[in-house]
Order: sequence, then structure tokens, then C-alpha cells
Amino acid sequence: MLLRSTFSRIHKYEFFNNFCSLANVNSLILDSETAISQSKLKPFSSEDKASENANVISYLINSCGLSPEKATSSSKRVHFNCPERPDAVLNFLTKHGFSKSQITELVRKRPLLLLSDPEKTLLPKIEFFLQSTGVAKADLLRTISRDPTFLTRSVENQLIPIYNYLKDIIGDEKVATLLRRGSWVFHRAIAKRLMPNVDFLRAFGVPSSFIALVLSNFPEAIAQKHNHLKEIVAEVKEMGFDPLKSTFVLALHARSGEGNRALWENCYETYRKWGWSKDDIYMAFRKHPHCMLLSENKISGVLSFLVVRWDRIIPRCSVVHLLSLKGLVRKDKSLTTILCPAEKYFLDKFVTKYAEELPQLYDIYKGKAVVPEV
Repeated sequence: MLLRSTFSRIHKYEFFNNFCSLANVNSLILDSETAISQSKLKPFSSEDKASENANVISYLINSCGLSPEKATSSSKRVHFNCPERPDAVLNFLTKHGFSKSQITELVRKRPLLLLSDPEKTLLPKIEFFLQSTGVAKADLLRTISRDPTFLTRSVENQLIPIYNYLKDIIGDEKVATLLRRGSWVFHRAIAKRLMPNVDFLRAFGVPSSFIALVLSNFPEAIAQKHNHLKEIVAEVKEMGFDPLKSTFVLALHARSGEGNRALWENCYETYRKWGWSKDDIYMAFRKHPHCMLLSENKISGVLSFLVVRWDRIIPRCSVVHLLSLKGLVRKDKSLTTILCPAEKYFLDKFVTKYAEELPQLYDIYKGKAVVPEV
């Protein structure tokens, strides 16, 4: 009844008109001095607790923009009798450019931020990100609203050390990109995770450029527990990957984390359904590690296309293969360039153009001849 009574006092337009204001809930919240004096007279009862919870719910709805359901859920994680500190936090966030929807998202994801000290706890993080990282303010606000954990990390002990460490390896611009993406690598202990893992990969023979590659694009692969990384490195090495090639760190990423490993297994089963042997799958994985991070629909769609267009694939690839052997075209031509063009375009570009130098090209294209051994 108390909760229903509280909700009934909230006018349907008050959410928009009184966002980040306590004018509409002052009557619902006990004055702090009164609460203190009352607490001296009698123990904190279940009725007092229910009253405080109802007031917190009202505050979360009226001042923070949460729905009644979200406010009720969040009220279990944050408790306050006096709105002074939450008011200060909301005013601080508004002053620094957070939109109403972003503030709502922040409070919904981390209600305890309402009890933070704005100047001592929140301001140092905001200043660090804006002054040291080169991330635009609009991007920064979006990142923080998506992941409020950034506002809970120590500047001196966490953010500055990990930022400087990453900057030395991948450079300012890529670190800024990781920040814009909200990478949780910034939440990992540098001394327990990143540094030991990077040192291990270096000692294993992985070039610095490949370590930078995986840190820039898939930092979670290096931010995992050290023992897990060692196991995956041994596994990838056993599969035949060379630490001196970029495919090694791509395979490391493909085998890191429960999500990627589950996706890997799903891809394996999908390829098996299409008749691939274990050797076929492992050969494809060694050539293109991320072929094991595709959806079943993607794999089946590509293989269906290849089966249907097989009569085009073999002759065209044979023609381009001979041209590459003779040094007339690059060896790294993409399949899209070879398989997608209309027949007339392909003939003009790859057959007729080289007819005088290689008269057998047309017969190879028509399947009447094979590519000679060189």
C-alpha cells in the first residue's frame, strides 16, 4: 500500500518538468534532522526501512528518470535518507554535459554513483579523460554512460598506469579508440594481467607488432588470466601456428574467452555438416583464424554460393593462378575480384588482355586445358 501510495503522488508530467530536481519529492522525504532525532528515540524499524525505500524509489523515478520497475530494483542497491549527496551528483553530471537519458542510464546501471563525492571521486576521472586522452567530450560522455565503471576506477592506481602502458605499445590514437569503444581492458589490473601476459608473449617469440595488433583490436585476449593465456598459447602452438606470423595472435583471440570458444565449436560443427573433415577445418583455421568466429548462417550462405557457382570458380581461379605464376597479376587477388564480375568483364580483364602472351588461357577458362606446372 505504501508503494502504491507513493506512486500515486507522482503526476504524469512531473518526470519531464522536474528531472534532476527534488522539488516534487521533498514532501515525501523525511527532513534529515527529523530523521536523526527520531532515530535517537527508537530503533530503526521495518516501517522506517519501508519508508526510506519508498522515498528512494520516488527519487529514482522523479529525479533520475528511471521507470517504476527499474527504480524498485535499483533501490535495493542504494540507500539514503537525505537527498543532499544524490542532488550534488546529479547537478555535477548535468553541469559536465551528461544528457538526461545518459544520467538515467548511469543511475540505472550503477545506482551507488548517487552516493559519490562529486569533487573528490568523479571530477578527477572526468578531468583525466578530457585532458590526457584526446577523446572528444561527446564521445567520452557516451562511453561513460554505457559503462559507469570508468567512474569507479582510481586515477592514480588504475587509469593512468594502464593508459600509459597501452600508449607505449599501441600509441595515443589507438588507446583513444579503445576508450571510445569502452573497452574493459581499462578495468583490468595492469600488474596482474596485462604486463605479465605481454611479457610472456614477447618471451614466446611473438613480435611486438603482432602484440600491438591484438591489443588494438582484441585486448580481451591479452587481458585474461595469465594461466588461461598460457594454456591457449600452448594449444594454438600445438595446432601448428607460428608465433612469428600474425595468424598466431588471431588464433589466440579466436580461442580466448568462453564466448569465442563456444562460437569456435559451433563453427566446427557447421563445417562438419557440410562434409569437411577435421583436417579441412584445421587447415582453414590456420589460414584464416577468424573463419571460426562466424555465424552458422554466414558459413552456410558462403558455402551454398560456392557450391552453386563451382562451375565458375574453378576456371576463373585457374586463369588467375596461371597469370600470377607468370607475374602478370598480383598473387593476393581477392576472391571478390575474381568471382563477382560478369563474364564479359572477366574475359576482357584476365583472358583477352593476355591472349598473345598466354594463348592457352581461353582453353583453361573453358576447361579444355589445365594450368601447366611451372
